[in-house]
Amino acid sequence: MNSVIPIYAEGSQRPAKGGGLRGRQASRAALETVRQLLGDAPRRRDLLIEHLHRIQDSQGHLSVDLLAALAQDMKLSQAEVHEVASFYHHFDLVYEGDAAPAPLSLRVCNSLSCSMAGGAALSQSLRALLAEQSGVRVIEVPCVGRCAQAPVAVLGQKPIEQASPQQVLSALQAGQTQDPLPAYQGLADYLAQGGYRVLDALLSGERSIEDSLQTLSDSGLRGLGGAGFPLGRKWHIVREQAAPRLMAVNIDEGEPGTFKDRHYLEREPQRFLEGMLIAAHCVGIEAIYIYLRDEYHALHQVLRTEIAALQAQRQGLPPIELRRGAGAYICGEESAMIESIEGKRGWPRQRPPYVAERGLFGRPTLQHNIESLFWVRDILERGAEWFTAQGRHGRKGLRSFSLSGRVKKPGVHLAPAGITLQELIDEYGGGMAEGHQLYGYFPGGASGGMLPASLANVPLDFDTLHPHGCFIGSAAVIVFSQQDNARELALNAMAFFEHESCGQCVPCREGTQRAHALMREPLWDLALLEDLSAVMSDASICGLGQAAPNPLRCAIRYFPQEFAAELKADRGPQA
Repeated sequence: MNSVIPIYAEGSQRPAKGGGLRGRQASRAALETVRQLLGDAPRRRDLLIEHLHRIQDSQGHLSVDLLAALAQDMKLSQAEVHEVASFYHHFDLVYEGDAAPAPLSLRVCNSLSCSMAGGAALSQSLRALLAEQSGVRVIEVPCVGRCAQAPVAVLGQKPIEQASPQQVLSALQAGQTQDPLPAYQGLADYLAQGGYRVLDALLSGERSIEDSLQTLSDSGLRGLGGAGFPLGRKWHIVREQAAPRLMAVNIDEGEPGTFKDRHYLEREPQRFLEGMLIAAHCVGIEAIYIYLRDEYHALHQVLRTEIAALQAQRQGLPPIELRRGAGAYICGEESAMIESIEGKRGWPRQRPPYVAERGLFGRPTLQHNIESLFWVRDILERGAEWFTAQGRHGRKGLRSFSLSGRVKKPGVHLAPAGITLQELIDEYGGGMAEGHQLYGYFPGGASGGMLPASLANVPLDFDTLHPHGCFIGSAAVIVFSQQDNARELALNAMAFFEHESCGQCVPCREGTQRAHALMREPLWDLALLEDLSAVMSDASICGLGQAAPNPLRCAIRYFPQEFAAELKADRGPQA
């Protein structure tokens, strides 16, 4: 007898034996809530994260009932919705029988710069002061992108810089929980200062695409998000792919010590948008997706406002979608970001194929960091020679250094490529902070490794740090002094990587957990830690696991005075 196997559409629910439906059923109230919150928004699969944000913003958390209702409304399986909601740190899932979280969150940064500035003590004080306030929960979180004003606490959406318990309590009592808008240059002022003349020249044919591509290639401008791939070459590669071609802009800077993207967006968002549209025109892009870090609440409003103003003022622009991250450092990796834009977990993809060939929605994709696009207008206006004339010690171009830690003037400093750490501190950072002497530094955030004061005269640029086991990445320079401890800073970095590992591959998931546990011991097992480091760097799928051992290895290599007992044990009892 032939059997008939019923096929059920994705997201539908299979009838159980004896009638009814299997699995959790969303309540009518939850369905009504979800449908009211989403309104007439499309129920496309790639908008799942946006819809999760909308629900959590309204309810303060995500209950399993609401997740079931969202799955039913979007015609997705509950497993699909739950795996995404549970992946991102900023979504608060509440299961049956669990109490909902406090309506107001106070997040205290515990990453490198804030840790050196007393973040742990601040968190402890706030927990004690707010212990009896049931409406507030204190959470220690990774870097929030404001390292120059460490330590930082975020009350609701309001960042409190150089925070003290008194400042936080004052903001709480005043009900200050929103991120205020920065004083930025809007479209009218940008146009008055020559904005969009380069794009207009391209659109009219006055300037050719080929000449523009050649100028950008001659300038040597490279991707400034960390990878350093030549910009002109990237545009050529994507332009040669079959249409339709898409573009994804990554503004999810989550590397501890990095805050330059926020710095530029808070000042000149239209300069970035013009560079983005120039790239779109030159490469033949049909739609643009901007992925912005969730912690940058005010900048979401800035970009929504400025994109709307631009679309109202100019006709024929490609569609631009602004997407909101959800608290996952891994989404700084280009393919993980693309997965997130598609409404999925931020799991890096196996490569090849590369995103230039098959990226967003399976189409060739031009992926960029904001700062790379920020320089496009200036280089095309002033010429490649202007850009290459900058630089020191045989290097060319300019770099935006996110400088934090034990210096008098932390912040974003535009300096010549190839400047040394000592020059950066002396000429831009105002010197070391009072009472501090240079002991070492992270040249490229937590993942870029760390170097001692004896290597403060190495040029800071792409490739110059590789012989020393480090890299510049996004130029997040964190300076530490004799009052700090390299092994504690390495431990802080490894705790960050353990927290942010996406869990997809075993070398990273298990390696960061095991390394963090070993590094918490009074004596480090140096041989075992090196074995773990080799496995992580050689076998991890993406840069997170590959770079996670860098601070660990550098601490042991460059700060042996902190490992005297371990090194003596390795040499044996006669040492």
